[in-house]
Amino acid sequence: MKYQLGDTVLLLLSDEEGQIIDIINEKMVMVDVKGVKFPAYLDQIDFPYFKRFSQKKTDLKKPKQYVDDIKKEKNNAKYKVGEGVWLALLPVFDKDVFDDDIVEKFKLYLVNQTENAFSFTYELSLAGEAEFELKNEVLPLSDFYLHDVPFENLNDTPKFWFEFSLTKPDKAKAEYYETFLKLRAKQVFQKIEEMKLKQEASFSYPLFEKYPDRIIEEKPDLDKLSAAGYKIYESAKTKAGAPPRTVIDLHIEKLTDHWEKMGKAEKLDLQLKTFEKYYDLALQHHQSMLIVVHGVGTGKLRDEIHDILRHKKEVKSFVNQFHPSFGYGATEIYF
Repeated sequence: MKYQLGDTVLLLLSDEEGQIIDIINEKMVMVDVKGVKFPAYLDQIDFPYFKRFSQKKTDLKKPKQYVDDIKKEKNNAKYKVGEGVWLALLPVFDKDVFDDDIVEKFKLYLVNQTENAFSFTYELSLAGEAEFELKNEVLPLSDFYLHDVPFENLNDTPKFWFEFSLTKPDKAKAEYYETFLKLRAKQVFQKIEEMKLKQEASFSYPLFEKYPDRIIEEKPDLDKLSAAGYKIYESAKTKAGAPPRTVIDLHIEKLTDHWEKMGKAEKLDLQLKTFEKYYDLALQHHQSMLIVVHGVGTGKLRDEIHDILRHKKEVKSFVNQFHPSFGYGATEIYF
């Protein structure tokens, strides 16, 4: 249920605001409107924030609109999104001691603006630690309420990770698609200010525009090539490209001679790209394990790598334990 005790809601029939004081069952709640308490069905109420921040301040009466005149269009008018699948954040405002509007929390919605239904797994991590996980399905041209995120959690570098798959599998489409979104507090503050200026109720981030096609690997007929006179070598024995490794050292001085002129973000980016490169090589050569030397330091590189490994289907397990050669500065990955 997307409603909780204490939530402010809008009664769709009377256009009045009230407060939820009790959860009766999965379809009905008890509402208090100006001291009058009565039950209401969930399809008769909604959150009032869209109405507060998007409707024009005017007393002009709108002309009557009949059912036959209403055009069928995509849902989610309260979200400013384009084609594809989006993560929408709807700020819930409250008043501080100076009667100014402040953001108390965000309501998160998964907005599907495609003709396909998707099964998804969602995970929110804060400061590198898993905080919330959900598995469900989002229907075509609809939105799905995920959960509330307190405003103060922006200080913990929230990371929103998703894995999507088609509810009805298609051989021409990818088996699954992974994506993630990291938010910085400063960026969110700017989004909120832009939202207020435009009198919008929410702001959104794209997750993907089009669900990807399946990648078909074309494998040449080696017997025909051999019969035609070509020499065939095993990939592990060729000198082309980088050879696989069972141990990779990600200390920045091992990766480049110009590390002293690089910023922290540049160093981390190079280290993660190198890790991804040798991770892929390990899979291509069917290695049973890979040791990644990341050092101890602040633990930022280690946490980023662990976060990536946590969502890799090929990884059987990984562990950061004492190693005779690397101490606690290495992670062992088992495929």
